[in-house]
Amino acid sequence: MQRLGVTLTVEKLPWNYTCDGEDISPEIGISGVEAPRLALIMLDANSPGGGGFVHWLMWNIESVSIVPENIPKEPIVTFPVSAVQGTNGFGRIGYAGPCPPPGENHRYDIKLYGLDRELDLPPGSRREALFAAMNGHVIQFGETHVRYGR
Repeated sequence: MQRLGVTLTVEKLPWNYTCDGEDISPEIGISGVEAPRLALIMLDANSPGGGGFVHWLMWNIESVSIVPENIPKEPIVTFPVSAVQGTNGFGRIGYAGPCPPPGENHRYDIKLYGLDRELDLPPGSRREALFAAMNGHVIQFGETHVRYGR
């Protein structure tokens, strides 16, 4: 499997990307993309129950080198990139920024998957359905993380 480079411009997430600020999605840089489609998952690695709280699910992302900030919180996105979004751990579509309990500093893992084809998965699907749909279609992978505390 080929490696994707995944970057954020910061190590600590600024407030505007969190529940304490504007709650907009951050810009994510990607290098080495050869796959025709991408999928993105953002999880809270320190959440109770094993670190699997979902903050963002997005798939069928066109092959890009940057996922711009402030992706609309809509099931199907056509601008600034085309993509489909799933349901996060708060029960809403699209990105939901970090919101750890006061006094805690959490790590948020951002995982990017290069896919060999577009996924036949309806908008609003959850993580388990996304993983099932990606099975056998991941040809590239990369990840990064960012921290946020309150």
